Amino acid sequence: MPTVTINNKTTNKFSLAVTETELREAKTALQENGFNVVIVDGLEEAKKTVERLIPEQSEVFTATSVTLKESGLEQSLNNPDLYVSVRDKYMAHYGNPEKAVEMRRIGSASDYAVGSVHALTQEGHVVIASASGSQLPNYVYGASNVIWVVGAQKIVSDLDEAFDRIENHTLPLEDKRALAAYGVNSSINKVLIYRKEQNKRVTIVLVKEPVGF
Repeated sequence: MPTVTINNKTTNKFSLAVTETELREAKTALQENGFNVVIVDGLEEAKKTVERLIPEQSEVFTATSVTLKESGLEQSLNNPDLYVSVRDKYMAHYGNPEKAVEMRRIGSASDYAVGSVHALTQEGHVVIASASGSQLPNYVYGASNVIWVVGAQKIVSDLDEAFDRIENHTLPLEDKRALAAYGVNSSINKVLIYRKEQNKRVTIVLVKEPVGF
């Protein structure tokens, strides 16, 4: 795992925001690969930006995400007075084997899918790891619009470093969260590498500070 030394202390590189220059370079590369990119200063601005992008009464799927929870988007985007919550419809069938197929259908195509990612590369690629894969159908094809809120500590040099970050930084943190939330360990079962987007359907809201895992 890459480390850096700050004030004579060794720190995990993957927990630190990249420089302004690196942030701008990543934005340029992502835009060249067909992603819409917005840079914001912090979570409050990120929340307002996402809410402006989604018309009220739109159908919204929120992926499980520490970033969405910390920003307040998890709560606001599932507010039935403002949006149609796909997560509420989806979770209504959780644990019912007879509704498993319907549950997957509900969670696979939405007007908007909102979540985060685990790594962005300076080459303009996006990497997302998942245990169940439940968020991936919307991201890959199903959602008409995808919005990812991403902390600046998730920007890495290339795909090799992206996998290093996911395996040695993100997974231990997510495993701890999953044990506390569900009583089960997490694992890297499915990985999505998003190289380009052809239809400008994905917007990445880049937060200048570290956010999420």
